[in-house]
Amino acid sequence: PDHPDYVKWAESMGCVGIRVESAEEVEAAIAKANSINDRSVVIDFRVDEMEKVYPMVPAGGSNDVVILGPEQDEEVSSLGVAPS
Repeated sequence: PDHPDYVKWAESMGCVGIRVESAEEVEAAIAKANSINDRSVVIDFRVDEMEKVYPMVPAGGSNDVVILGPEQDEEVSSLGVAPS
């Protein structure tokens, strides 16, 4: 299936777009994004459609209701962080 080209979308809005297609590219992409101070940056992390990425927001749910991963046993607040 076709996926939105978030890099082109970001660039059309005057932002910097970075695409990450492998785990090996993550660190360099984040370093590049952190080095840009004059524009917003959108990083498009390409993930296999069958891969489960946690936390998840259930279909039709709001961002304050999340599904945690099997190794995440802490509650997540409405801000998306575990309470201290």
